[in-house]
Amino acid sequence: MKKVTFSNRDWKVAANLYLPEDLDVSKNNAAIVCVHPGSSVKEQTSGLYAAKLAAEGFVTIAFDASFQGESGGVPRYLEDPATRVEDIRCAVDYLTTLEYVDNSRIGVLGICAGGGYATNAALSERRIKAVGTVVATNVSRAFREQSFLQTLEAVSGQRTAEANGADILITNWTPNSVEDAKQAGMDELDMLEAIDYYRTPRGQHPASCNKLRFTSLANLITFDAFHLAEVLLTQPLMVVVGDKVGAFGSYRDGFELFNKAASANKKIHVVKGASHYDLYDQPKAMKEALTQLIPFYKEHLLA
Repeated sequence: MKKVTFSNRDWKVAANLYLPEDLDVSKNNAAIVCVHPGSSVKEQTSGLYAAKLAAEGFVTIAFDASFQGESGGVPRYLEDPATRVEDIRCAVDYLTTLEYVDNSRIGVLGICAGGGYATNAALSERRIKAVGTVVATNVSRAFREQSFLQTLEAVSGQRTAEANGADILITNWTPNSVEDAKQAGMDELDMLEAIDYYRTPRGQHPASCNKLRFTSLANLITFDAFHLAEVLLTQPLMVVVGDKVGAFGSYRDGFELFNKAASANKKIHVVKGASHYDLYDQPKAMKEALTQLIPFYKEHLLA
């Protein structure tokens, strides 16, 4: 693995590039862009999948979203869906500059919200030839199931306050502990497992600081990752979900994506006994996901 950067507008996006051990730089190789969840960074689940896929012969890249982690861009801690999608396009741009990558054999893999962003990028980015998702979440659907009108009112009020000199409001993606979650009545499976992944040694990383610019919520609520997928998502598609259904809705979103996609070649695989966060890093669940993803990418990017 080596650290690289690529440009998005006038800032640099930080990335980790994974190369197969037996990479032949004299040949054109297939490549996969790996897209992390909301609140995540490249060293977490997207990097884990990137490393596993590189071991199978793919050039892979995992990156920190703009405004987050080691990537540049201001304001900090902004979660902007349009920019998240543009990050993916810029990652594809970068891969096309590598002499050992075949520009006609580039795929994408997205996890959780990254699955929604990866799907959305593929709608218009025709250089993406195969789309894989693991517990893909359409963030707009997830946020609209909360008190979204009340949230939009609060965002509007906060923008007015900040325009008039108030401090920037930074909130958390998840409570910092199980105790905090339970006190707030947020004790559903996915939230508790999010805390276990992001806020404990299991998966936490210093760059994944659990900070979210509050006014980001307006863009998250109005962004539909799967808009026009029934027309534009024609690339081969592999959807992986777990059958332990949680509030984040990735099981439902995965089937919605599968049913909606215009892809003539599409598959969905349910990992029995796996929850949303099991598919981030737990060996058994991740191994089963990869038994589906690896042959999928080999069929459509190596054939």
